[in-house]
Amino acid sequence: MRDPFDGSTPPDTNGLRLTKVKQTAAGIPAAVSSLNHGIRKMGLTKTVRNLLMVNQKEGFDCPGCAWPDPEHRTSFEFCENGAKAVADEAMKANVNERFFRKHSIQDLLNKSDYWLNRQGRLAHPMIKRPQATHYESISWEEALDMVASSIKSMDKPERGVYYTSGRTSNEAAFLYQALVRALGSNNLPDCSNMCHESSGKALSQTIGIGKGTVHLEDFEQSDLILVVGQNPGTNHPRMLTALRDAKKKGARIVSINPLPETGLQRFKHPQDYMSGDFQSTQLADLHIPVRIGGDAALLKGVLKLLVDQQSFDQSFIEHKTIHFEQFKQSLDEFSWNQIEQDSGISREIIEQLAQLCEGSNATIACWAMGLTQHRNGVAVIQEVVNLLLLGGHIGRPGAGLCPVRGHSNVQGDRTVGIWEAPSELFIEKLEQGLNFSIPRKHGYDVVHAIHAMERQDVDVFISMGGNFLSATPDTKRTAKALQNVGLTVQVSTKLNRSHLITGETALILPVLGRTELDQTSSGEQFVTVENSMGVVHRSKGNMKPVSSTLLSEPSLIARLGDKLCPDLLDWVSLGSDYDSIRDLMANSLNGFEDYNTRVRETNGFLLPNPPRDNCEFATESGKAVFTTHPLPNVHVDNDHFVLMTIRSHDQYNTTIYGLHDRYRGVHGNRRIVFMNALDMSERGLKTRDVVDMTSHFNTTKRTSLNWIVVPYEIPRGNLAAYFPEANELVPLDSTADISNTPTSKWIEVSISTSPLLIAEEE
Repeated sequence: MRDPFDGSTPPDTNGLRLTKVKQTAAGIPAAVSSLNHGIRKMGLTKTVRNLLMVNQKEGFDCPGCAWPDPEHRTSFEFCENGAKAVADEAMKANVNERFFRKHSIQDLLNKSDYWLNRQGRLAHPMIKRPQATHYESISWEEALDMVASSIKSMDKPERGVYYTSGRTSNEAAFLYQALVRALGSNNLPDCSNMCHESSGKALSQTIGIGKGTVHLEDFEQSDLILVVGQNPGTNHPRMLTALRDAKKKGARIVSINPLPETGLQRFKHPQDYMSGDFQSTQLADLHIPVRIGGDAALLKGVLKLLVDQQSFDQSFIEHKTIHFEQFKQSLDEFSWNQIEQDSGISREIIEQLAQLCEGSNATIACWAMGLTQHRNGVAVIQEVVNLLLLGGHIGRPGAGLCPVRGHSNVQGDRTVGIWEAPSELFIEKLEQGLNFSIPRKHGYDVVHAIHAMERQDVDVFISMGGNFLSATPDTKRTAKALQNVGLTVQVSTKLNRSHLITGETALILPVLGRTELDQTSSGEQFVTVENSMGVVHRSKGNMKPVSSTLLSEPSLIARLGDKLCPDLLDWVSLGSDYDSIRDLMANSLNGFEDYNTRVRETNGFLLPNPPRDNCEFATESGKAVFTTHPLPNVHVDNDHFVLMTIRSHDQYNTTIYGLHDRYRGVHGNRRIVFMNALDMSERGLKTRDVVDMTSHFNTTKRTSLNWIVVPYEIPRGNLAAYFPEANELVPLDSTADISNTPTSKWIEVSISTSPLLIAEEE
């Protein structure tokens, strides 16, 4: 019998309906879906009012992703995912005292993530006391006193862990990290640890900054755009507009991904219908279905061909880079037999890609989790860097490196100090602005924080947004670790599974959403965010809060700070007037000088980025660095597969909006494993058969039951399944070298026929 307290998602018994895979992204279906979600959750008037404010200069930043806004904006600067996120946030505050009296924690654990999210916004602070079966109401004062008392009673600062979601604003994140460091700790794990940590580490080592090097405008000046290990149609839909515009300007686009993704095949912007344009745009000129984990081999092949043909920018290499000769010689170590076998791509196709690279004067390389969440995540991103350095594609219009981040302010949170391993340079500037000492000892990242909980080394865990349990790997192991903690605190807007798997005592502290008006004693407030291309700009909600008892995140942190260390900062002023937070940030962070004035400019301001701005590199040598890496071991045991976790089209990270993966033709059920049809045939499997999956890492096995097999165009030996359901198969100790990011895109699994057949067609 299933134990709901192991943190796993309950069995999905919904019927499965399969339709044809979509060939065109967005279009009328996206517009209809956006309106349906909005009207159902917000009503017509609120839907129109909210959607007209998304990503507008005087509106709020969409919580759906971190893609930048164009300088010249239309009235409809949102995508289907953004519309869903906004509608989700505008739901009524139905998760209140009455709700928790009706539902025990065990009852809620047996509900699906989709059901939990549909219940509405959190309305009031709640507490689960030791041994209690239900949450009950608690006042803000008592709740914050309890948090402060628990922190003060810790034997040492390291026994507190303070997680942050990428949705948190710059002001809240800065205040949060200042408070944590005032307490004497750098235990500031965040969602970056699980997604783009590999990008930050790879880029810092090679170009001297852990960010991308392109502007949005560069896409329209590019000759070639490589989209590697990324599905923008589902995860970053607004990017499709930039790709379409680049295509119309003559750019060639290459998709490198195990799955063909609808968004990179054809795209139709819903607004085009208004001008009588009914034509869709073909985006990808070439799709390369690389095997999971085979990107490094593919890139080695391209690099070998370009170097052998002496197709590289000799002047750029001589004046702007180091270690080219070592890199060049290292390519001789890799045979074409190994490159083709590991990548699953023929030399002929690799030569086509090399020819496109050779003919480009301005290349952009984009990537996401398909590269970062591998054991060689840092190394494979540095192969992308090698490719662009080879052609001099940094600090040039229309060219550069473009890690595409998902959370709307995950890059900004890191910029303002949410980081467990801050540099000495960052700490020195922070101390200068805050005027108190900052600890130097590095803190816990996400994986190390879970290990510390397992060792019972954590007394207090605070999550500033997010859904820690469902976002992290090895779900059952993480659940057990969380239950070792004395006090767990979730600062949230909506109900999720992290509210149900808790420490001995648990608090739920409800806060304002991005769309809501933030009114303090000093007047209406706005916050700021940084998009994935380094632009910092305002975000101001305009809707009446769904509950009068909600606090803003900055106000919550300030009230807690006043209870913990009242003499260090003027917390009362900081919590009521966010300009005072920004003044403090201006004194504490490089690049934020005159913050309050610059962020009030029409489009915000651009943070400094030496590689992009001046082709300068803050490395030890002052030059960009070519690197050399062995190919990863992609061998798995006989009859084993490589599984990667993916999103459906109806979710945002761990938030499930609906049960439709429209582009892939899957509806009604999320417990799906996509499999190559020939692999299915060899094993006697048919569509809708039910299997169990077991992951293998070192000597440990993890089994997840009852997955419905669906044939899909995926390389042989590879599988794909939705997270968070499949996260229980991701080993906690299988992480990327250097970045320690969980390998959610490389899970060695075996499959066996399940005795439970639940997949009946509707």
